[in-house]
Amino acid sequence: MLLIGAYFSRSSRVSTGDDFIFAGRALPRPVLVGTLLATWVGSGTIVGGANFAYNYGPLASFLFSAATPLGIVVLYFAAAKIRARSTYTVPELLEARYGVGVRMLGAVVILLAYVGITAYQFIGGGHIISLLTPLSQTQATLLVAGVVTFLAVGGGLLSVAWTDAASALLIVVALLVSVPIVISQIGSPADYWDQLSASSQSLTGGLSTMQLLGYFLPLFLLILADQNLYQRLTAARDQGTARSSTAGFFFGAFVVMIPVGILASAASILLPDLETGDTAVLSLASEGVVPTVIGGMVLAGALAFIVTTGTSFMLSVAGNVVYDFYVRHVSREVSDKARLKLHRLTVLGIAVLAYLLGSFFPSVLELQIHSYTIYGVAVTPAVLAVLFWPRVTKVGALASMVVGTAAVLIWEFALDKPHDWNSVLIALPLSVLALVAGSLTSRPPAIEPMSDESASGR
Repeated sequence: MLLIGAYFSRSSRVSTGDDFIFAGRALPRPVLVGTLLATWVGSGTIVGGANFAYNYGPLASFLFSAATPLGIVVLYFAAAKIRARSTYTVPELLEARYGVGVRMLGAVVILLAYVGITAYQFIGGGHIISLLTPLSQTQATLLVAGVVTFLAVGGGLLSVAWTDAASALLIVVALLVSVPIVISQIGSPADYWDQLSASSQSLTGGLSTMQLLGYFLPLFLLILADQNLYQRLTAARDQGTARSSTAGFFFGAFVVMIPVGILASAASILLPDLETGDTAVLSLASEGVVPTVIGGMVLAGALAFIVTTGTSFMLSVAGNVVYDFYVRHVSREVSDKARLKLHRLTVLGIAVLAYLLGSFFPSVLELQIHSYTIYGVAVTPAVLAVLFWPRVTKVGALASMVVGTAAVLIWEFALDKPHDWNSVLIALPLSVLALVAGSLTSRPPAIEPMSDESASGR
């Protein structure tokens, strides 16, 4: 990946902001499927999802992960619309319907959420490196941050899109091969099931229905309006390629999430004394539970997924800074070379912020849920309304963003999560209610196509 990143950083194919963010808007279907899967399945699945399965069992983990395929189904019907609009960022899409104020608020929320998501990619990659080398977790996290930043600064999306398909194939094969090997270390599938704790055998893993829903909803809401995935679909050759690629993404998600749930829950039997469930799948590889070659494939594939996901989110949020703030409000006349330089400088700043943020959260799963929730309640309702509800208004969108974000902050920090419920359970209904009430009590504006000048100064 480093070699390919170095090649594309010097290649004439990355000479404009479009090349950097959208790979020239020319990705074919196989590459698009691979990059969608590799972008979504990063540290959140290999580390955060494994933590969940290790602590709550396989069935609860499948319910938690079901948010991904359900979200992809919605994306399938929205993919052609997303590609047709061809916006640089989700806030740019919001401005087309709601105006510049909503765009700016959306950009701030995405910045906060995506820096958090980038942070836990650094942490997850650090887990892998620290398992295999004498480096401490802090040193390993710094190393991964450096690699991710180099790839992002170098070739942009083009430097990762064509390696994503290979990374996806590697991790899928390694995970599928590992499942029967790990189960055989316990005995038989029946032995595996019998040795799980009573709570891990239950459908909810010992969690209440509301607690489980609190884990499911943030993941579901993020995928519905994930700017990173929207930008991948915009990079497709055409609308048909964008839509059909989501079908491949749908099936690919199952062959990653199901093995992760089984392997991590099996690790709770074979490796019951792990300090954190974050390393459940990774430790099966590093502790010799699976053969060295297969373990190496698991770790290499996992690290590749984490690196490419981190790179993708850094590129995505850099687009927010460049197009939603600088180009929109500072200087609309920016040359291609100046825009490319600004992208790269922004990525460096984001890397520093992400590393600092990661030091405040004790686990990947906690940071994952917090970042997803902020995005899901403040941005997703307004974005879906643009695509599917003609009656939505600027007042409704603003009310949804403000109420959703305030509800998360109050529930998480001021009230300290009463009943141990994740804030999405309170914030999402309030956000949707504010969107509907604000829209129905205000006059809908005439919908006009977004001009290049009003959108981003292109």
